[in-house]
Amino acid sequence: MNKTIRRASVFALLLVVALLVRATWVQFYDGQALADDTDNRRNAIETYSQPLGNIIVAGTSVTGSAQSLGNSDLKYRRTYTKGKLYAAVTGYASQSYAPTLLEGVYQDLLNGTDSRLRTVMDTITGERAQPGDVITTIDPDVQKAAYRALGDKKGAAVAIDPKTGKILAVVSTPSYDPSSLTDANTAGTAWQKLNADPDKPLTNRALRQPLPPGSTFKLVVAAAALEDGLYANVDVKTDSPNPYTLPGTTTPLRNESSSAPCANAPIRVALQYSCNNVFGKMAVDLGQDKVRAMAEKFGFNDDKLDVPVRAYASVYPSDMDKAQTGLSGIGQFDVTATPLQMAMVSAAIADGGKLVSPHMVSQITDSGGDVLKNYDDEAGSKEIVSSSTAEQLQSAMETVVEQGTGTNARIDGVTVGGKTGTAQHGANNSKTPFAWFTSFGKSNSTGKEVAVAVLVEQSDAARSEVSGNGLAAPVARAMMEAALK
Repeated sequence: MNKTIRRASVFALLLVVALLVRATWVQFYDGQALADDTDNRRNAIETYSQPLGNIIVAGTSVTGSAQSLGNSDLKYRRTYTKGKLYAAVTGYASQSYAPTLLEGVYQDLLNGTDSRLRTVMDTITGERAQPGDVITTIDPDVQKAAYRALGDKKGAAVAIDPKTGKILAVVSTPSYDPSSLTDANTAGTAWQKLNADPDKPLTNRALRQPLPPGSTFKLVVAAAALEDGLYANVDVKTDSPNPYTLPGTTTPLRNESSSAPCANAPIRVALQYSCNNVFGKMAVDLGQDKVRAMAEKFGFNDDKLDVPVRAYASVYPSDMDKAQTGLSGIGQFDVTATPLQMAMVSAAIADGGKLVSPHMVSQITDSGGDVLKNYDDEAGSKEIVSSSTAEQLQSAMETVVEQGTGTNARIDGVTVGGKTGTAQHGANNSKTPFAWFTSFGKSNSTGKEVAVAVLVEQSDAARSEVSGNGLAAPVARAMMEAALK
């Protein structure tokens, strides 16, 4: 054979081999990555080729599927029943945008691609399995009570059953209708409008917006002081001058009411009147490490809190000086918390010092209703404080509601304990403060229990009228009434 022809043949053969190798690589190694690429239209076509599974509240589906609008290659679109009411729970499943919240966490279950759903026949035929369902722990009555009580206020609320860890309500206002984002033909306009809204309706304020918790954080400081033995009980006088000057400064830590009996006040009285001097000094006396250790036992600084939606971490800071530590003792400086976190604080106190893992999904099932996973059975608990400390704090919180700053949370026939908070906002408190209330309620007749936390970020109330008792406590009361009826 001619030498030139031979070389050309070898070169051509090498090219063919290279093409075969590349084709094999793409098919067997890059194929899955290409299939999973978010820009691959076939994924959306496959996902919406049949109805999705549903998210269930108290035995009733709050989601559904319907024919897509107009001429679309996506056969079905997601629909929502009472979408605004449950948006902070369901999130959205959109033909145009990545799914969020429960829709995102259980995307594979709801679209039928979860391997646990496959039958032997599905494996043989290669067909996609019938989708499963998500059974939530949400109590529709508590959810509605929170949503109605918050009304046009910007805020959030969470309710937890202290005994089981079941999350009974997750509400964030202002809300939005997830149905506006589901169809590719209309989602773009709705998305732009929602993102341009200065009130940020897409933000889940209940789980994903930590803000200064103000005086509600005093419960954590009180727990640290009792557990450490700094004070034997909630009725022992503290060493707390009034006003208390922050260490290393000339700045006095004053109280909201100059006539409140806050000088050397016991923890019970200090919670009753929300005495800043007592808890500022207490945090300094304990030191930031002990306060942080207690805060972290309650759940602060946990960046992997899944309920099963990932909640943003509530923060107790590090590397503070003594003055900053004093401010942290009243829930200021760089302390932040979500309503979920503050509901967890009240839940642990209400349940004798134990915190059951909070969760808002009870079970996930296949299309036939068979349970794939039971979260209620897997909910663990841990001791946060001793039963003695919990009883002391329960008693003091009850005093807050009966005789102190939380009287708007009283309910006939229910033992209610709570703590108000009015957190400073902006440089030198230049902006409208945040109003907080966290509490527990125990029915005197049935023994049922609930723990709640409410944040009112903004309302139409005058600045002088912004308080945890005035704005947040009535919302908490409505939620507790609904849960304990």
